[in-house]
Amino acid sequence: MGIGVKVELDAAAIARLSGAIKTAAEQSIEALKTDVVSAQVMPFDTGDMQNNQTFTETGDDGDSVTARLVTGSPQARRLYYHPEYNFQKGNNQNAGGEWLEPWIDGDRKDFLGNTFRDEFKKESGV
Repeated sequence: MGIGVKVELDAAAIARLSGAIKTAAEQSIEALKTDVVSAQVMPFDTGDMQNNQTFTETGDDGDSVTARLVTGSPQARRLYYHPEYNFQKGNNQNAGGEWLEPWIDGDRKDFLGNTFRDEFKKESGV
């Protein structure tokens, strides 16, 4: 005696959820960028690094969705990994090195996960 199970997948529902994941990732990483800029934590001299060289990227290879916050200016790595520098505070009052740490393991570490959850619920209707 055996038990038979038939499973039918709803391709349209899967596609809708996949789209919701991508949209939620895009919106979440943009929200992170906005939050970082609002917190005034990035070093800021002329504003080029923060305003023009920091951007978001999302990708979808069919198996996974990625979202990244990228700072592409040549000085970003040097400034990020040297919090001992004396950062000017005229334009960004909280400017310093390791400016993403609050969102990685500090007091803002839940921001991205919570934002993604909320955006996914809104996009998917789940």
